[in-house]
Amino acid sequence: MAATLVTSVPGFVSPEEHRIIVGSTPASFNDIPPVLRHKEESVSVTFEPSLDGFSEDDAKEGILYVLESVLIFMSKTGKGFQIEYPSITLHAVSRGDTPPSIYCQLDESSAKAMEMLVDPEAPKTNGNVKKPSADESDEEDENEEEETQEDMDMRVLYIVPSRVESLDPIFEALSLCAALHPDPPGSDDEEDFDEAFIDAPDDTFEVFTGTEDEELSEVGRVRGDFINDNRYAPY
Repeated sequence: MAATLVTSVPGFVSPEEHRIIVGSTPASFNDIPPVLRHKEESVSVTFEPSLDGFSEDDAKEGILYVLESVLIFMSKTGKGFQIEYPSITLHAVSRGDTPPSIYCQLDESSAKAMEMLVDPEAPKTNGNVKKPSADESDEEDENEEEETQEDMDMRVLYIVPSRVESLDPIFEALSLCAALHPDPPGSDDEEDFDEAFIDAPDDTFEVFTGTEDEELSEVGRVRGDFINDNRYAPY
């Protein structure tokens, strides 16, 4: 799942404290706590579909922590959740809804990918790989289609602050933190970019194999006449 249940908030520092720590040249930058970009009290949340293990009572009221590392909501019941920013594929201010909220679209497939890793060792019999029967192959194909459909599922999170004027600060903090977690190399955009280039057939272009003293093509002659024409004097 994109949202992971938690029972405590990790340590964090303010932007000012972070600047002081970094300026003092610490022994390890990895040990510096994440920066808190926004904290909002009296917040309620709603998941669609609902999040297993997180009840309506848990979602009624809590504190929202927009850290640079993760987004955290801690309920007054003592139960909370955290979401990593790459799982938030879309966030926006929704003012038309009642009540106004921050709309977040969560990608469940990135979280499921780690849970559904296939064991590289196939079942073997007498040292030979066991080949599935036709019925087993059909069943595996159906299961793969169902798993693919599940991987495409999205979960929606509504963040509802008690103060409407807090919508913009929360949105700006989310945008800043999301920008710190870009898509990893090898994303679909890069693959689409690579596919934009195709190999031309071998006979599309005629390769010139002569010497420089030999006659130029028609295009070459026109270009040469243009360059060598004394009448061409732009300055």
